[in-house]
Amino acid sequence: MKPSALPRYKRVLLKLGGEGLAGKAAFGIDPDVVHGIAEDIVRVKNAYDTQFAIVVGGGNIIRGDAASKRGMDRVTADYMGMLGTVINALALQDALENMGQPTRVQTAISMHQIAEPYIRRRAVRHLEKGRVVILAAGSGNPYFSTDTTAALRAVEIEAEVVLKATKVDGIYDADPKQNPKAKRFSRLDYLDLINKDLRVMDHTAVTLCRENKIPIIVFDLSHGGNLEGVVAGKQIGTFVGPPA
Repeated sequence: MKPSALPRYKRVLLKLGGEGLAGKAAFGIDPDVVHGIAEDIVRVKNAYDTQFAIVVGGGNIIRGDAASKRGMDRVTADYMGMLGTVINALALQDALENMGQPTRVQTAISMHQIAEPYIRRRAVRHLEKGRVVILAAGSGNPYFSTDTTAALRAVEIEAEVVLKATKVDGIYDADPKQNPKAKRFSRLDYLDLINKDLRVMDHTAVTLCRENKIPIIVFDLSHGGNLEGVVAGKQIGTFVGPPA
């Protein structure tokens, strides 16, 4: 299908937190929410011919760092978290393919019965052929967050931007749910994110993006039309990049 408009970004790395797949529940997967996310992706892809690589988190299944603080071995907990991301990836793949969108799941830990191994050149080829690529199992290494994985994969596949989808409409100087006077930033320098310790992404992820000149956009995916607006280049959420 020919795109109906020219996008600001042609190849994007979309980072989906696992909590966002749970909907209003504290745990698990809400099929309606996953369906809605898939609809957004397919609509934007059809409208702009955007290439989507997606890194999914696993916080709706288990958070490795949280489990380790409760006595579980950190390495074991992190590997469990990686498996949680695979569950989420398969759910999203199912929703996308039910809409007719060819999708491939690639994992950093080999599990050939259900997914391809992550191979950079193969991932790029899938994108060029119009397939959505979902990257699961983190980086395959404990102690590394899925945000860092998103930044790493963005560099590897030469994505033009990292889109971090959250439940908040950008980056604030305080928690807007606890402080109604919290100020939202429309734009930040990479170093602002680190020096202000805003905790939206870990420092390793931000540094990777900074060193490779990949901008980050933090936005609320649950608001209808935001994904399309971001891909089209509209001012939505918070843009993180080099000094203006």
